[in-house]
Amino acid sequence: MKILTKWLQAYLPGLLVDDTQLAEDLTLRGIAVEGVYDLGAGNGSLYEMDITTNRVDAMNHYGVAREAAAIYGLTLQPLVFELPKGQPSAKDFDVKIEAEDVCGRFTARVLRGIDVSETKDWFAGAEVATYFGLLEQKKISSAVDATNFAWLLMGQPTHAFDLDKIEGGIVVRRARKGEKLKTLDGVERMLEAEDLIVADHVKPLGLAGVMGGWDTMITPETKNVLVEAAWFDPIAVRRMARRHGLHTDASHRFERGADFNAGPVASAIVTSILLASGGHIEGEFVDVRVAAIEEKTAQRKPIALALSEVQRILGTTLDKEGITAKTVEKVLSALGCKLAPQQDTAWQVTLPSWRLDIAREIDLIEEVARVYGYNRFANTLPAFGEGVKALPWAAAEAAVHETLRGAGFHEAIGSTFCSAADAALTAPQPGLVVPLGNPLSEEAGVLRPSLVPGMLSMIAGNLHRDVSDVRLFELGTVFSGTTEKVEERPALAFGAAGALPEQSALHTPRAIDFHDIKGVVEQVLSRFEMDSVYFDRFPAETALTPAWLHPYRSARIAADGVTVGWFGQLHPKEAAARKLKDTVLVGEIYLDRLYRLPVRKPAAREVSRFQPVRRDFSLVLDQSVVWEKIDAAISSLAIPELVEWRPRELFRDPKLGANEYALLLGVTFQAGDRTLRDEELQEWQTKVVQAVGKAGARLRS
Repeated sequence: MKILTKWLQAYLPGLLVDDTQLAEDLTLRGIAVEGVYDLGAGNGSLYEMDITTNRVDAMNHYGVAREAAAIYGLTLQPLVFELPKGQPSAKDFDVKIEAEDVCGRFTARVLRGIDVSETKDWFAGAEVATYFGLLEQKKISSAVDATNFAWLLMGQPTHAFDLDKIEGGIVVRRARKGEKLKTLDGVERMLEAEDLIVADHVKPLGLAGVMGGWDTMITPETKNVLVEAAWFDPIAVRRMARRHGLHTDASHRFERGADFNAGPVASAIVTSILLASGGHIEGEFVDVRVAAIEEKTAQRKPIALALSEVQRILGTTLDKEGITAKTVEKVLSALGCKLAPQQDTAWQVTLPSWRLDIAREIDLIEEVARVYGYNRFANTLPAFGEGVKALPWAAAEAAVHETLRGAGFHEAIGSTFCSAADAALTAPQPGLVVPLGNPLSEEAGVLRPSLVPGMLSMIAGNLHRDVSDVRLFELGTVFSGTTEKVEERPALAFGAAGALPEQSALHTPRAIDFHDIKGVVEQVLSRFEMDSVYFDRFPAETALTPAWLHPYRSARIAADGVTVGWFGQLHPKEAAARKLKDTVLVGEIYLDRLYRLPVRKPAAREVSRFQPVRRDFSLVLDQSVVWEKIDAAISSLAIPELVEWRPRELFRDPKLGANEYALLLGVTFQAGDRTLRDEELQEWQTKVVQAVGKAGARLRS
């Protein structure tokens, strides 16, 4: 953004510092000047400035002048534009706001007999031609120049309509789907029902806060003008500008939160420039407001501020006097706040309408520190009397992290935001998605309720860039609730695609599958103490499986009877939407539930010097009997000397029934203090046979 020091000095007559010093002082206060360019004798300097998005109030000359006045304790000249009294009119111009949730104020002034051909070089002490020339701003016509001058001076977008082309009055409403509007850039646009428009009683006239319409633009033949200055909702303007692929000076400021009270002053500026070439005002100034929005912007409740809190947070200054009550009052008053004393060293602070970024006591304290000067505070270390304490879940998080790294996964970090569509798809609790108040884009419009969207984006990013084998995990925070109360929870997402690495020269790579991911999940769960863990799935028709998972190639994870996560193959529909041709395995674990379980402590066991005894059992099982059932049955025996059991072979035999299969079960017995006796082994073997028999297996004859 370009700022002229010559223009600043018009509102700061007592400014004595040179342009270089002013640039340095502004930068130290957060109003960054990135370049200073000398414009020659009598013209001052041109500042190239980088103003952060939260300081829209400083994206203009008067806002920067206000900052300089606060820094140096100067009196800022007010913006006063005296207008002649309007000629009588039979009826005030008709203005109606229908979309009261997104248009808080709309002002209108009727001018007649206007010469729009050329702007006068000077009016009310403002050198339009000089300022425009130094800024390399082209002069076009008095109407265009007037609106440009208004936002360059005070940051308030305005618009001028050809009054004779308006039918009836003005209505601020949402568009009707299918309506068309040709904007000032000559493009005919199909409007959506979410678009906010300024219309007359017959047709749309412009995209509110973004761009005016072609049919009512000012032309050399224009004689009668309607001057508009309004306040539009930042989110509504941002979404509409993105939807139509437009970014204008007006949308840039409305998207960041305009000043609710700036409209009348900006309208007076535009009117003064137009009247300088002749013409007159007709009727009264029309000012329509929405009380609910005015209360949230220009009439916010005062904030309590205590001097003791200011001094406690800001600490020691290099000046012996330090931060005093006089310092606080001087700084905040210069920034536009009104302070009502409460007791001796406390105030009720009424906020200015142009500082929507200030909402709490700490924000006021930051303003005091900023204007006072961060460089004027002593370098001190914060008091600290305790040792570093690990977070309660640090050990559990470290266990998860180590296990996944050991399994060949790489840690990744995704965005905290996602789209509303991805949130609806992956949220564990539908309807508890937290939207952002001022999102950067529709693709990042809500706080992520799940880590899955980010994981899928990272996997897709790798696969689309010819990284064929991907194994990633992310430990992060997910969000749920409402905008009034947001809950944060830790979560884990993991994903894999491609082939497993070669285990040895004798093995060839194979594609990673569901069972490989299941094994990784089991490794993670094994790091926690729990009585039981099992995996199951639900019939597709129940719709209980998350929509992002394949209904027949996925599983729920349950630990001690509580659902702690899901994993499986990505649903084909979602894979197609992300243009993923490879099979992608993905899952999520709710770490807040897993962290309730104690971390399993590793215990070293002395290796027995006595001979182990291995026994094999050839079993026949029904197709419905799964290994987990056999495993649980043997585990329930609780025989200390039974140290291992696992399936050694699984095969089909035509001699068996159509719905049966054969399993070779291998078990190992070993004692740490003696050699096992035959009678002991016989007893335990009998118990194993009985246990698997109850689970649905029989010995093969």
